[in-house]
This record gives sequence, C-alpha cells and structure tokens, in this order.
Amino acid sequence: MATLRRIFVHPIKSLDPQRVDAATLVENGGLDGDREFALFDADGRYVNGKRNRDTHRLRSVVDFESETVRLDPPAENARTFELESEELTEWLSSYFGEPVTLERDRTGGFPDDTDASGPTVISTATIRELASWFPDIDAESMRRRLRPNLEIDGVPAFWEDRLFSSRNEVVEFTIGDADGDNERKITFEGINPCQRCVVPSRDPDTGAEYDGFRERFIEKREETMPEWSGGDWFDHQFRVMVNTRVDESDWGETLSVGDEVEIGETKTV
Repeated sequence: MATLRRIFVHPIKSLDPQRVDAATLVENGGLDGDREFALFDADGRYVNGKRNRDTHRLRSVVDFESETVRLDPPAENARTFELESEELTEWLSSYFGEPVTLERDRTGGFPDDTDASGPTVISTATIRELASWFPDIDAESMRRRLRPNLEIDGVPAFWEDRLFSSRNEVVEFTIGDADGDNERKITFEGINPCQRCVVPSRDPDTGAEYDGFRERFIEKREETMPEWSGGDWFDHQFRVMVNTRVDESDWGETLSVGDEVEIGETKTV
C-alpha cells in the first residue's frame, strides 16, 4: 500500500529542509511554511544553489512559533536571528558577500514551478535506487540533493512516474486518511517529471560537484526506465520527482504522515 512516509518543508528557499509530521495546504496548493522565505540579490534575482554554492554550506533551522532562524555557517559559531530583522539582513549580506534581502510570502511562498505549485512527490524506493548509482552518495544525501516535499513508501522505484502522463493530460491521485467515519482525502493533479538543475550534482553540505553526475544519472535513468514512465515529457532523462497542482477546494486541508495514497483517473486538459 502506498503510504505518505515523510513530509518536508523548506522554510527558506534553497536552504535546509525541515521534516514535519503534518502540513496544511496554503493558497497556491503548496505546503504551509514551504519556501515561505526567499533570498534575493540587489537585482531581484534569487540567491540560490543554482547560482551560489555558499547556500549549500549554510545550515538553517526556522522556528515559526518564535519567528526566528538559527544559522550555522562553516568555521563560525551558530547564531539565532529574528526573521525579517535588519540584523539578519546584514548578516546574510556579509555571508554571501553581496547585498541580500530576505523576502516573505505567506500565501504560497516562492515555488520552483509556478504552474505546478503543489508539493513535489517522490518514492523512498526511488531515492534509494538513485543513491545506488553513485559511490559515496547514500540515500539521505540523495534525499537532500533532490529536496522533495512528499515521500511515498510501500511502492517500487519510480512509482511516482505513474502520476503523470502526456503533456495534454493530468493524473489525479489522492492522499488522505480513509479509516473510520472521518474519511479525509485530498485530490492532487500530477503534472510532469521535475527537470533537474545543477543542485543534485552538488554535495548538500559543501557544494562540491560530483564529477560526471548528470551523465551517470541520464545513463542509468534510461537503463532503468519502467514501462509506465514516459509520455512525451522525457525530451531528456535528467528528470525525476513529480510536480503537482491542488484544486482550490482542497486548500486549507492537512496532510499527515501515514496517509494513504491512491492513483485515480487520467484526464485530458
């Protein structure tokens, strides 16, 4: 049985994930607290792992109750700052070596894919399979490289490829608790396989590049592609994990670890 095993939010876009037991869907269908904050340079561009390796080296923990963030840079003592404070902005600018601002969006955050802004989905088996392709990369490191929101257990590797079809179709699936009299199921639309950037090829702690990562990934992805994968999305094989959408009627609902996952109909859009 497909089961929601792990839920992750990334409070500050490009910084560390935080594991939670439950998460509420906000206005754009994303998870509450996920990428609620983002770092921007003076030109209004994201300061992220794609453009700045220093993001990989900075450990972070956000406490939404106290509205604080604990930052732990390499070779320095960890410090705690109030979120949205001038002191935090000054520290971040010093760390990144350029003027940096931390902006906040409470109504959906700063998703990577604004057309499919629901939680990203991957299976535990996929993470383990991908890690097995690379010596010295274990499942936890691969998980941090891929940065998923929802991790599904009880299914084979690349099961999540069942959650999308061709470019003119979406695959409906539900996540929820069907036990007892209080049946609660949230409907998602699987849109497409996530096109990966340079971030998965880098060590999540140091930013060091894994030589030949993309080439090895593409080779093994093609070699192990299940018969249910495909549609017309795979113009290249450097894709894994699924982007989703959530209907407005389910905004405000809550996902919990242990919820059941069921695949529904494929619909033309």
